[in-house]
Amino acid sequence: MSRLQADHLYKVFGRRPDESVKKLADGANRDELRAEGTTAAVIDASFVVEPGQIFVVMGLSGSGKSTLLRMLNGLLEPTAGRVLFDGKDLTALSPRDLRAVRSQKISMVFQHFALFPHRSVLENAAYGLEVQGVPRTERLARAAEALELCGLAGWEDSWPDELSGGMQQRVGLARALATDTDLLLMDESFSALDPLIRRDMQDQLLELQKRLKKTIVFITHDLNEAMRLGDRIAVMRDGRIVQLGSAEDILLRPANDYVASFIQDVDRSRVLTAAAVMTDPEPTAAVPGPAASTADAAPTVPGPAASTADAAEPAAAPAGTRRAAADACGCETVGPDTLVADLCAVSARVPHPVAVKDADGTLLGVVPQSRLIGFIGDEQRPPTACDAPAADVEEVPAHA
Repeated sequence: MSRLQADHLYKVFGRRPDESVKKLADGANRDELRAEGTTAAVIDASFVVEPGQIFVVMGLSGSGKSTLLRMLNGLLEPTAGRVLFDGKDLTALSPRDLRAVRSQKISMVFQHFALFPHRSVLENAAYGLEVQGVPRTERLARAAEALELCGLAGWEDSWPDELSGGMQQRVGLARALATDTDLLLMDESFSALDPLIRRDMQDQLLELQKRLKKTIVFITHDLNEAMRLGDRIAVMRDGRIVQLGSAEDILLRPANDYVASFIQDVDRSRVLTAAAVMTDPEPTAAVPGPAASTADAAPTVPGPAASTADAAEPAAAPAGTRRAAADACGCETVGPDTLVADLCAVSARVPHPVAVKDADGTLLGVVPQSRLIGFIGDEQRPPTACDAPAADVEEVPAHA
């Protein structure tokens, strides 16, 4: 069973919202409704979040992402549609039952920390447990454990104004973790932080996620942050989800020109992995390493360079031997989740295509240096909706 599901959610503000939903379903756009005094904040949003997944909703200001988040925990009632949490329809609950779900099952981390200035760090971290009615001794102990998880051990007796912005955000995160809820909602939680502190908080969240396996919905307007954190990403524009998929799906196969323009400045080497760029380990023809490719090309250009290459490098391997070379030569290998940025360093040290192996040592594929260069070179060209999947991208000759 999915942990969280949005089922055709609409949120319309203004006059006659139900009529506006019908118009939107029939193809009306936001501008048409705005002329009638109605604002369509979220339009027909549907997605599923699996247990233990970080689901990122990203978009520019006014795209509807924060409104969508507030419908997920019942702070805003949908104009139409349902929110299912562990199979239970939150939109059908009574106010009392909904408050119980929010206090026991769903935690929220806000953008601007929302710490109480008159409470210590420990008391702030324990506040959610206080709302749940947990006895003081137990809640303080659990809050202290959460603060330690977030790197704030020793700061329990400090006041919020004695902490840096990043440390205050850690207190907000610890408060959410202390309640041990099943779902964590994070609304632009790192956007108010300086870039270095922001990256540190991203690292902290990823490290905590490895240990705790929480289900997280994370809202951001920063595409690089979305690409770094999200197991799956929903891109919103004008209230609608325009693309839903993994970071690699969005980067390699943008759904439309809007998404393509949005991702053109993303550092592909920090998003794409070896699994996205590797090729079949058993090609029909040999693909030698870059040095051998130079040697192959050299005979067509007479001169000293050709003889030097021929003398320095062995002849290209015969067809079908690339798997054996990559699998048994003892050279450095990488895992399928290795980032292209790290793969480049390995490729520079290995005299043939880099082998990609799983944790059991099974060969999954290989990455020729020419292919790696081709993917990095594509950073200079805005991707388009017609870009081929990774496996179908034509290789660039090493000598080109």
